[in-house]
Amino acid sequence: MSGATIIDGKAIAVRLREDVAAAVARLGREHGVTPGLAVVLVGEDPASEVYVRNKGRETRAAGMASFEIKVPATTSESALLEIVGELNRRADVDGILVQLPLPPHIDQGRVIEAIDPAKDVDGFHPINAGRLATGQPALVPCTPLGCIMLAKSVQPDLAGLEAVVVGRSNIVGKPVAQLLLAENCTVTIAHSRSRSLPEIAARADLLVAAVGRPELIRGDWIKPGAIVIDVGINRVPGEGGKTRLVGDVHFEDARHVAGAITPVPGGVGPMTIACLLRNTLVAAAARRGVALAV
Repeated sequence: MSGATIIDGKAIAVRLREDVAAAVARLGREHGVTPGLAVVLVGEDPASEVYVRNKGRETRAAGMASFEIKVPATTSESALLEIVGELNRRADVDGILVQLPLPPHIDQGRVIEAIDPAKDVDGFHPINAGRLATGQPALVPCTPLGCIMLAKSVQPDLAGLEAVVVGRSNIVGKPVAQLLLAENCTVTIAHSRSRSLPEIAARADLLVAAVGRPELIRGDWIKPGAIVIDVGINRVPGEGGKTRLVGDVHFEDARHVAGAITPVPGGVGPMTIACLLRNTLVAAAARRGVALAV
């Protein structure tokens, strides 16, 4: 075997952002609408600040309006809920994203539930989760949506594949399983407490790793020729006292067995912001009753 096809998440994300920008321009030209994304950052976590800054840059590059609301880590839960309520009411805001994690004194679930489901571009609101689970139109979490797009870049029709999702989080594991069901896959959700995890993983034609354990999944866990989507982003010690990023899959092991695999970094990561832009566009169109495919 010559080795797996490397799924280039950066290139696929660029194409998606270009498609979104073209659709945003069309929405403005034909309907006079500029989608708006509001991102709320509580505190000064450096990683979150970088992520919010990147979101703002990409939002503006796509032709959308970007609103960044930054408040101190000492902000009360009630004050944050008031901010969310105001964004719900604003006509120029189509998408609301509260950057996670939040400080310990704020109930994350309460904040998510306060967001208007029609503006919930993270796809975390229980109403959107319920719609996804019951096969209704919904705003879908960005990372799972990106995973499906990456898998379909190498196999456009996923119907009939045996898919295994390793991880059961509300953010990735559960929603990606629902999306795979919608693609007519046969889906198994496994996790860190599953018995015989290597044997379960080895059944997969399509393996999604989202368990948060560095390089847990080795080459002998992978079915030859399988599509492997690695959601994990783990920082581990590297050479010379530096750190490096690795996924939940041991890439060097897996690339000699898999048919196609996402690298870390450069795989799933770039798709998350691109899908966020796509969700904001979809929300803007849906709120105005405009049919728009992207």
